[in-house]
Amino acid sequence: MHDFDETPELNITPLVDIMLVLLAILMVTIPAVSYREDIALPQGSKKVQAQEESVLEIQVTQAKKIVVRGNEYTFSTFPDGFALLTQNIQKNTPVYITADKRLIYDDVIYILKVVKESGFSRASLVTSG
Repeated sequence: MHDFDETPELNITPLVDIMLVLLAILMVTIPAVSYREDIALPQGSKKVQAQEESVLEIQVTQAKKIVVRGNEYTFSTFPDGFALLTQNIQKNTPVYITADKRLIYDDVIYILKVVKESGFSRASLVTSG
């Protein structure tokens, strides 16, 4: 005689494998699909030109000389000299700090701190890469 009390077991491993393959295919192809909306942009005025934004560049050499717009400073004279030099410059002007990679971290942070304390909010460190 047959024993019919056994419950049949479903093997869902092939189903899971197929779903994982489909998921991987979707994950690879979805970022490659780009949607493009055609937007009709208004015509701008050709008479008004955008003004070039002035930039303040600070260079720090390995010999710890700080050069700003042709003026040379040492670490001890930089805070006062920078404050006098930039008193007529708008404080939202970008400041780019280029420092020699052999300087210690504290020296570069000191320059950044002086720039921030002078009121400039857009200071950046320039790197080669």
